[in-house]
Amino acid sequence: MTTGLVIAVTGGIHDEFREYVVARGPALLRAARQVAGDPHDAEDLLQAALVKTYLAWERIEDRAALDGYVRRAMVNINISWWRRRKLEEYPSEELPEPVQAHLRDGLPGVHGHLPERVEQALELLPTRMRAAIVLRYYEDMTEPEIAKALGISVGTVKSTVSRGMAKLRGALVIPEVPRLEPQH
Repeated sequence: MTTGLVIAVTGGIHDEFREYVVARGPALLRAARQVAGDPHDAEDLLQAALVKTYLAWERIEDRAALDGYVRRAMVNINISWWRRRKLEEYPSEELPEPVQAHLRDGLPGVHGHLPERVEQALELLPTRMRAAIVLRYYEDMTEPEIAKALGISVGTVKSTVSRGMAKLRGALVIPEVPRLEPQH
């Protein structure tokens, strides 16, 4: 004998939820990629957040706040995942060899268009730092909102965002190309 939750998969609630996912799915997946940093983890994160949203669908009265509900669920789930993971990075005496920059149009270090370069740079940031920056600049949340979402103090949000932006600026620096002056 099994007991458990039975969810109706046809009818009004299902159709309304499906329409929401079809309409907002791509934007939510972009947000999930920014929070998770890895495309595969982002898909899992979004799926988990959508399951939570579906289960709470009837309790969510303000349909205009659905994106915020899903984003909040993604952040909360991601935090839970962080806490469950073992430490995968260990301090080392030696720095790894730098990755060779690809050449594009003869300019070393320039990788494609700025949005792709920003996304690549975000992926290199530690998880909490990336989440704080995404919530601040992509989701336009205030520092107190971010602190509450991540379970950290406002001061930690400020310093984390500041350090993260410094790292992004360093990663996005385009080297100056010397201009060749015509010789007379």
